[in-house]
Amino acid sequence: MAEVARRSGVSPMTVSYCYNRPDRVAPETLRRVRAVAAELGYRGPDPTARSLRRRRTGTIGVVLGEHLAYAFEDPQARSFLTGVAEVCRERGTGLNLIPTTGEDTDVERVTSASVDGYILWTTADSDPVLPVVTGLGKPVVVHGGPAVDGARVVTIDNRASARELAAHVFAGAARPAVLSFPFGRDRAARMATGPDPDEVEFPVTRERLRGVVDHCRDAGLDTRALPVAVVARNDRAEAVAQADALLDTGADAVVAMSDQLAFAVLDAARRRGLHVPADVAVGGWDDGPEADREGLTTITQSLHDQGRACALIALGADAQDSGTWRLTVRASTRAQA
Repeated sequence: MAEVARRSGVSPMTVSYCYNRPDRVAPETLRRVRAVAAELGYRGPDPTARSLRRRRTGTIGVVLGEHLAYAFEDPQARSFLTGVAEVCRERGTGLNLIPTTGEDTDVERVTSASVDGYILWTTADSDPVLPVVTGLGKPVVVHGGPAVDGARVVTIDNRASARELAAHVFAGAARPAVLSFPFGRDRAARMATGPDPDEVEFPVTRERLRGVVDHCRDAGLDTRALPVAVVARNDRAEAVAQADALLDTGADAVVAMSDQLAFAVLDAARRRGLHVPADVAVGGWDDGPEADREGLTTITQSLHDQGRACALIALGADAQDSGTWRLTVRASTRAQA
């Protein structure tokens, strides 16, 4: 920069303005400085040095808690990230996707990212990344939870929505069941009977299971006998095996913790020749475009709006409450409210 300034007959500050504030430089000076810079092979101030000086990188980080492909494969993750990306575009901010997989290097990968604020995709209470990022002095927001000091949470009332969904899906059922998100960071697929929600590490899973249990107790059902099939990840194809395991128990109503898991139950039921909802009623969460085509009763929420709210918070701005939800009733359940 100093050599460009000397050859152009201007100050180093003027050279800096030619790249950072060109509106403050006379057109002829701007042309002369950039011509000299091109001759010398100078491409402008180093962005890393500039971010160090400003103490801002112009980027926010999204910590996925999943492998990177999940951001593009999962419909609701895509919707959420679209909301984040919209805010980034409007604010002229970059976006850094940071996958974590439970390895020892997770904390270093997250803290070494050059970002101004963090969005954490729903994670477990025991995630070691949480106490680290909340101690960096940057804005932190957790989508779905858990709630921790130093971070905002953007989510819906998962317990209340689960209670309402279960009341509808289980209406008239003799053998209700649940197809659940993972319980812990080990993401082990398994079958459980009457699990204690308080022992579940993931807050979204825990609150939705609590809501189902609330309804069962209200209805006089024995929660100790409630079959719960736990999936390793929110994937329709992978979840079919666990859906089959539930149907093997004779389940005639299934609350699934997402539309994708609910679709897996529908797939398994059709393959067996079961009629929905006469033989098995099914409900889920999210209400993406495919839910309407499948006739799925579901909890409607906007992951897109929640993504926007998270991005604004990570940028240090205020955000409106986006935790609204409602029960949308379609043909996959017996009761038509």
